[in-house]
Amino acid sequence: MKKLLLFACLLLSDASFAQSISTRLQLAYSKFESDSQLTNAIASLYVINAKTGDIVFDNNSRIGLPTASTLKVVTAATAYELLGQDFRYETKFGYIGKIKGRSLSGYFYINPSGDPTLGSWRWKTTSDTSIFNKFSDAIRALNIKTYGGLLINNKGWDSETIPEGWIWQDIGNYYGAGATGFNWRENQYDVILKSGNNIGDTVSIVDTKPKFFSTHLRSFVTSAAKGTGDNAYVFYPLTKPIGVVRGTIPVNENSFAISASIPDPAREFNLLFANTADAKWGLKEQALENGSNDTTNLFTHYSPYLDSIIYWFLKKSINLYGEALVKTFAYQTNGVGETDKGLEIVKNFWKEKGIPRNELNMVDGSGLSPLNRITTHAQVMILKYAVTQPWYKAYFNAFPEYNGMKMKSGTINGVKGFCGYQKSKDGNEYIFSFLVNNYNGPSSAVVQKMYKVLDELKN
Repeated sequence: MKKLLLFACLLLSDASFAQSISTRLQLAYSKFESDSQLTNAIASLYVINAKTGDIVFDNNSRIGLPTASTLKVVTAATAYELLGQDFRYETKFGYIGKIKGRSLSGYFYINPSGDPTLGSWRWKTTSDTSIFNKFSDAIRALNIKTYGGLLINNKGWDSETIPEGWIWQDIGNYYGAGATGFNWRENQYDVILKSGNNIGDTVSIVDTKPKFFSTHLRSFVTSAAKGTGDNAYVFYPLTKPIGVVRGTIPVNENSFAISASIPDPAREFNLLFANTADAKWGLKEQALENGSNDTTNLFTHYSPYLDSIIYWFLKKSINLYGEALVKTFAYQTNGVGETDKGLEIVKNFWKEKGIPRNELNMVDGSGLSPLNRITTHAQVMILKYAVTQPWYKAYFNAFPEYNGMKMKSGTINGVKGFCGYQKSKDGNEYIFSFLVNNYNGPSSAVVQKMYKVLDELKN
């Protein structure tokens, strides 16, 4: 009898605790939802117990909302499943044709594989200097003087680098860099600006780092108050070869860097070669269209393993990596690296795992588009699926930490989100997704209010 009473008490205690966390979340969420910043907003919060799958809290979990960068948790989990932890991109460098004397009757080539890390500064082996020098040294070792040019073969990769739904203000800037078969230096460069001494003074363009060849830039940037930060944006032309930089930077800055995207990385790499000291070899921007079938591979560059790519993808929220991965899903499956085909693969994969396609209305792989419509329920189910997979540890470690919690954040205009994992003081583990759309006022204020709701998962 005593054992039965003890067992009953334990059951009541567990039920009381479950009700306690749900009740606390309900109270915190109700306070959040009634805040003046949410007057015209919609919010969704979904929380489950990580071990049992029991729903702890649910509000609007089946309504699709723009997610911003929290969508990256979907792309990353899909990459682990479809490509595998040990996946590496391979980029081949070589030449087509025959060498006679000191002349190549053909051209050098690069056969890319969609690698978004090629030329990236995040790893020593991928740096632009390392790869550029390795290719140059390989050419120099052949001891030739002339050849037909350089061909970067993007065959099989969608020439439309920008996904549908990205806004004009984003695509000229580093976080709006699209993906193609050949990506270089994360498809970005820095524009160095110099501001005036007074508010309203014109801002001049000092330089670009590295040298940017494709488009001439004009500055319409003005000087703003000290401490206002980077509010300058690059806009590329539709028909003219002149781009513009608009916005503001603080006064009294002599070397203020803003990062912009490279719209055509293959062309930029080709121009880089043509403008180096090695141009004496006769490298031409326009490569030969046809050549011999005699192909010689000089070397193959291997990217870091997928684990490492996902780490930076989630930790630093690199949009390019997400777009490259989605195109890679399609390329690996059917030989065509297109965003739409990659997204179909993502939706079909998770449909097989029980997540309705309508809960994953994705238009990109990074969350930058405001046209994405994802449910918090779908995000949580994917996070729950990850827990039982062999790649979970690496996946979990890649999540940033905010407010003392392991969670991916997301921010675009009018959208703020967090999703991730949290272990409470009592040892309970939770999986959650929290999205807010169309709030008013500063994002920083909404974030602090969202933290107060999520803090309940810590207790």
